Amino acid sequence: MGQKQKPGPFQWFLIILCAVFLCVMLILPLTYIIVTAFREGLGVYIKAITDEYALKAVTLTVQVTLIAVAVNTVFGICAAWCITKFSFHGKKIISTFIDLPVTVSPIIAGLIYILLYGRQSALYPILREYGIKVVFAIPGIVLATIFVTFPFISRELIPVLTAQGTDEEEAAALMGADAFTIFRKVTFPHIKWALLYGVVLCTARAMGEFGAVSVLSGHLRGKTNTMPLYVELLYQGYDFTGAFAISSLLVIMAVAVLALRSILEHKGGKPGDILK
Repeated sequence: MGQKQKPGPFQWFLIILCAVFLCVMLILPLTYIIVTAFREGLGVYIKAITDEYALKAVTLTVQVTLIAVAVNTVFGICAAWCITKFSFHGKKIISTFIDLPVTVSPIIAGLIYILLYGRQSALYPILREYGIKVVFAIPGIVLATIFVTFPFISRELIPVLTAQGTDEEEAAALMGADAFTIFRKVTFPHIKWALLYGVVLCTARAMGEFGAVSVLSGHLRGKTNTMPLYVELLYQGYDFTGAFAISSLLVIMAVAVLALRSILEHKGGKPGDILK
């Protein structure tokens, strides 16, 4: 390998440009959130984040995130396994549909679920008969969060499984191993870091989802407000300290997720090296 060149004028210009952009677009806004959250003192901050409705918003956010990540983990593994290990008609169509939530606006996703499960839907009488409420209820929030986050895990696994090939698994099958044993002892060791990386990305996206959840939640205070929705409610009520206090919790959670991602990158390789 050749020696690394020292940065020249153009390289320094790019470095400074990136640093300025990050400061203006990221560091300054985050700093403003933290400063505003604590500007009236630690006591007011603690009171804001321990408020009854704030705690309910945090609890709901965590619950929805855990459910969405669990469902998408199962789906992501199954979808990645299906696409990379089997040949069948319609594989490209399935792969395209997996990417659909990335291109569809979350607002549209929320409206889709309202049309599908709302009062004007043909399914509504059936749901009402069995006491199932989706729109303006927690199940709708869960469905919306799953929809906007389900590509993250499968898209981390598909390149890894594609690079792995099928030779080792075919050899294990010829030796008499069943499908579960092959997955547990042959496939999983290759994908574990990519899987964890995908889980981290899915978690970060689920915690911060606003658009689809906003449409489906009905903004019922203490019932269907996640943390992003509760921040909006406080801000519209001119409770800026409370809004920024809850925002700071989201920032802390995001930093924790980023720290976990860095640990995974260090242990399992960077995203580009995770195929190794």
